[in-house]
Amino acid sequence: MKKTFQILVILLTTTMMTHAQNTSTPTVSVTGEGIINTVPDEANIDIRVENTGKDATIIKQENDRTVSKVLSFIKKMGIDEKDVRTEYIRLNKNYDYNSKTYNYSANQAISIKLKDLSKYEDLMNGLLQSGINRIDGVSFSASNEDELKAQARKKAVENAKMKAEEYASVLNQSIGKAVLISEFQQPDYPQPRMYKSAMMENDASGGQQPLAPGEIKLKATVNISFLLN
Repeated sequence: MKKTFQILVILLTTTMMTHAQNTSTPTVSVTGEGIINTVPDEANIDIRVENTGKDATIIKQENDRTVSKVLSFIKKMGIDEKDVRTEYIRLNKNYDYNSKTYNYSANQAISIKLKDLSKYEDLMNGLLQSGINRIDGVSFSASNEDELKAQARKKAVENAKMKAEEYASVLNQSIGKAVLISEFQQPDYPQPRMYKSAMMENDASGGQQPLAPGEIKLKATVNISFLLN
């Protein structure tokens, strides 16, 4: 009798599981993308001051004097102190295998956030005249980037819904409410930005790369599961 009861319990459990599997709620899962293009109104400029020589103390002092001139010029340009940041300061000892002697290199990297692109040309000319000898990169961004990203997310959701409706309509069905939403996190770099790298030697002509910010692209990607009616 006990064995018969155990068999009945097993059969009942198997039947309930099969029924649950057969009556699971159908869903349709899609990926949606939203893209916003905009003209940038800010620039992030990475510059560097570098000096080399045989005496570590002397080249470090020379580098510091140049950096002081550069920072003074940036301040005269009306750029806020919070938009100017020293990225690193380095002093390296290097061995020259040809002459079998040591020399030193001192360099300091500075990042500038320029919020008024009309000042770009004057800023770059003044930086070169102040003594910088490297421009490591210029990237462009939008001051209202957070707002634009929010718009991109909304477009991504709308795009996902449109895709789900298209799939369902082919099957003569319709979609219901969303039961799962997840956002694909884009890596922070290159992020939706145009990036132009440049490396320039300081010279009397004050040559520089032309400013061409173009457009930047902000993109959002979401995965959504809808109920399928």
